[in-house]
Parts: sequence; structure tokens; C-alpha cells
Amino acid sequence: MDRLTEMEAFATVVDQGGFTDAAKKMGISKSAVSKHVSSLEARLGARLLNRTTRRVSPTEIGLAYYDRARRVLNDAGEADALVTAMQSAPSGLLRISVATDFGVNHLSPLLGEFLQQYPDITVNMVLNNRYVELISEGFDMAIRVGELEDSTLRARKLTETTKRMIGAPSYFEKYGHPQKIDDLNEHKLLHYSNQASGNVWKITAPSGEKRQVRTAGWLTVNDGQSLLNAAVAGLGIAYLPSFLYRDAMKTGLVEEAIPDLPVETLGIYAVYPPGRFTQPKVRAFIDFLADRFAGQDPDSW
Repeated sequence: MDRLTEMEAFATVVDQGGFTDAAKKMGISKSAVSKHVSSLEARLGARLLNRTTRRVSPTEIGLAYYDRARRVLNDAGEADALVTAMQSAPSGLLRISVATDFGVNHLSPLLGEFLQQYPDITVNMVLNNRYVELISEGFDMAIRVGELEDSTLRARKLTETTKRMIGAPSYFEKYGHPQKIDDLNEHKLLHYSNQASGNVWKITAPSGEKRQVRTAGWLTVNDGQSLLNAAVAGLGIAYLPSFLYRDAMKTGLVEEAIPDLPVETLGIYAVYPPGRFTQPKVRAFIDFLADRFAGQDPDSW
């Protein structure tokens, strides 16, 4: 007899508390369930169930075997589900969390092409500037920029962007350019409040040394575009990814604060809940983004 079927019959008897209910659960006859269990006991050379006229319960050996058998059956079920999921066409509601600036500038323009490729998927893209708990808040995935916090989430790196300290020419005319990292303590800094490290800038010195600048800052907001606007208005120095400052730098609205510093790079990641297989709709969108972002110059974001 099939070993997995024997395991399933035995485990179902234990779960259901008897042969009759196990037979109903499995959709086979009571005698067939009994035959599977008897065959299993004979093969193992051990009694797994105590049988009385009133109830059925596992023996000590049977209970130990049940724990392992249930794990094997669960793994087999997940393996079957994996194959089914990988062969099925991506479909259903895809709920995505993404920072407002990146979503508006880089994801929104791609959604039309994605939806045309996958007409059975509907997308709900939620733009916000806070850390979202994917599972508890019902999201299928998120796009995150920068250092990932420790978590049980799975992640796939899609591309990179650069990060620089920038300010308006009018600001530097009034306060001067900082010449080195320590000079930042004497300047007006503009902070992003949703940053995991708080009001701390992690900067690489020309020597390669990793430095941290910690100040309260003159202005702290939870939106990158607002920080850029403040920098353009001459309110201080902001530390931003290139997809925010790129156009403003090209038009001369902002310039780099300390040009001699090494350029920092930030990873752009797709993160999604853990599990042994990824939902087809999630896998389809991540593959789509990875293809569109492939070979992208980090400075072009």
C-alpha cells in the first residue's frame, strides 16, 4: 500500500477520534481506513492505536509517530500546493505598500503595462511614508528603499539608488559649504522622521571610515518631497536618494553639500511574507519590476 495514504489514514483517525469520522473526512469506507492503519502497524511492527468499543486513542508510540507523520503530510501538502500555484495563472487582488515619492515617480508609470500583461490581477497600491506591518495590515508585498530592518520577511533586491547631501545655492551663499563631516554640526539639517535610525545620518568619510552625524535638525518631516522642497527653499541641508533630488540638481535648484564624499548607495527591495512558496501574483509583479529595473544606473533614479 501507499505509505503516505497509510500515514494519512492513521493521522486522520487520531485527529477525528475514530474510524467512522476519519472515513467521512477522507471520503472512503471505514473498512478501507481500518485496512490502511492495520497495514501501517504491520509494516512498522508496532501497535499505534488503542481500540475499544467506545473510543480510539494513540498509544505512546502512536503519539510519537503521529507528530512526525503529521509533519510529513503537511510538507507533502505544501509541495502539492507549490506545484499547483506555480502552474496557475497569476490572478486576484495584489495589495502593495510603497513610499509616496517612489510610488508616484517610479511604480505608477509601470502599472498600466503590468496590468495589460496580467489582466486577471487587480492592484491596490497604498502610498504612505510609514513602516507597514505587511501581514497584520493585509499587504501582499512592499517596496522599500535603504537598509532593511531585521525581520522574518523575505526580500529580493531590485536595483540601487544613490544618496547625497544637498542644499540650495542660496543656503550655501548664506552659510557656506561644509568642508568636512564634522562641519555638519554647525549647519541646519533637514531630517526624514520615518527613517529607522532616527535623526542620525550614516556617512562614509573619504578615508572609508563610517561616521554618524546626530543632530536634532532644524526641520523634521515624514515626506521626502517636503524635505526636498525645504532644501530648495534654502532652509537647510537634506540627505536624500537621487530619485528625489535628481531633477532639482539638473536644473540647479540644489547642489551637493560636500562633493568630495563617497557617494552612498541604497538598495531598493521587494519584501513579502515568509513561506515555502510565493503567490503567483506576487512573484509576477516582482519579476516584472526586476526586469524593468535591470541595468538601471543608480544615479538615474
